[in-house]
Order: sequence, then C-alpha cells, then structure tokens
Amino acid sequence: MSAHDDHGNTPAAWTVLVIVTAAFIIGTVGLLVGSWVIFWVSVGVLVLGGIVGKVMQAMGLGKSKATSAS
Repeated sequence: MSAHDDHGNTPAAWTVLVIVTAAFIIGTVGLLVGSWVIFWVSVGVLVLGGIVGKVMQAMGLGKSKATSAS
C-alpha cells in the first residue's frame, strides 16, 4: 500500500492525544470559572503531553522512521 498506512495509530500517538485533549478540557474549565491557576496548570499538562510523546517514541512505541521507497 502506501508509506502512511498507520495514520499515527500508535500507542505514543494515542497517549499524546488523550493528554492534549485533557489539557484543553482543563484549560477551558479554568477559563470558564475564571481561574488562571487552573489555566496555567493545563498549559503545563500540554507541555507534559509533548514530552511523554517524545519519550514513548524514543522507547519504540511511536511511528518508525520511514525508509526511502525509491
């Protein structure tokens, strides 16, 4: 088929998706209740999601590097 057969369907991608979604929900709640502390906590969770994703990718749970198909 094609080089993009998995469409990011990896444990690392799904973990980052869940963490980032939670961060946006927490941030939205923080803004709705007027709490800047909750909002900035959500920003920290968002950054943590990126770090977790990179660590999981380094552990081999992410998408492997594509090889040249020429």
